[in-house]
Amino acid sequence: MAVPQNKVTRSRRNKRRSHDAIFPDSSMECPDCGELKRPHHVCAICGNYNGRSVISMELDEDDAE
Repeated sequence: MAVPQNKVTRSRRNKRRSHDAIFPDSSMECPDCGELKRPHHVCAICGNYNGRSVISMELDEDDAE
């Protein structure tokens, strides 16, 4: 059975866990529509990426009002 030879101190244990923190997802504002989107991804609202239209987004009749 695997048993540690010596006790792992709180300091050494916590140093090992220093990279386990959870960070919130980063987001940026779309320059075309102003909605929040993930960096380096196509905007889900307007379909633009890097200043050009990548996906044509069709508006519903309810959205046009």
